[in-house]
Parts: sequence; structure tokens; C-alpha cells
Amino acid sequence: MNIKIIGVGKLKEKYLKQGIAEYAKRLSAFGKFEIIEVSDEKAPESLSTTEMEKIKQTEGQRILEKIKDKEYVFLLAIKGEQLSSEELSERISNLTTYGKSDITFVIGGSLGTSQELSKRADAEISFGRFTLPHQLMRLVLAEQIYRAFMIDAGRTYHK
Repeated sequence: MNIKIIGVGKLKEKYLKQGIAEYAKRLSAFGKFEIIEVSDEKAPESLSTTEMEKIKQTEGQRILEKIKDKEYVFLLAIKGEQLSSEELSERISNLTTYGKSDITFVIGGSLGTSQELSKRADAEISFGRFTLPHQLMRLVLAEQIYRAFMIDAGRTYHK
């Protein structure tokens, strides 16, 4: 099993790095886990719709370059399907049952993601209507992936 998170921007906060490192260590029992960072586009406070779309396209292209054809892609999107931890666990388990062992989760930048990235995604999922910093979302996502594997393994971590 190969699990990858692709995120826009560089993680700077030490406490987030430490938390993600802990879940990466725990996830190593289930397969290979990696986080790939792609650079974000600098944007002024006030942007036109055209400028916003250009930034999303540029960041989206950087992400798409890191995704292989064989990978199953979950795109995190506010309007995506909301899953429980158990449902995410079942989705991942079903993917592996049917030969999908390369699973990628994508966290876009602060402006969202491009249409091209949405088209490439196999599923769009949401962690709710809250707005979270994309750096914090990496930690939350890493924890939920670990939780999904623990649920599938029937371990007590989930309780």
C-alpha cells in the first residue's frame, strides 16, 4: 500500500511537522506513506476572478505533475462528499481489495483547486464546511488515514 498526501505550500510550524511525523511513523506499519509539497503562488489580498483562476491552474498543474496514472485520487474539496471515519476506512479497504494500492490525497491551496484537478480526481471528499488552514489539514488528514487503517484492522484506537 502506498499512501501519499500532496499539499500546496511548505509546512513551517514545528508542532504540525511533529504531529505529521508521528502519524507517518504509525502509518509505516501499513505501507509506504509520504507527503509531497508543491510550491504555492504568491497572491495579493485583492484578486480578480481571472487572477484567482490562473493561480489555481498553476498550483493545480504542479499537483498533477506529482500524480501517476495508476493512483486513485481523493481530492479534498468543501463541496465534496462528507464521509465518516468508518466510511473512509471502508473506501480505502475496498480500493485495496480491487487492486488499487496507490492512493493519493490532495489538499489544494487557499484559493481552492483547478477544474483540471477536479477532473483527474476519482473522488472529492470533504471534512465539513469548516475552513481550516491547509497546513493544519495535513495533520488532520494524516490522523484520519491512520484511523481508517486502525478501523480496518479492528484495533481499539478508533474508540
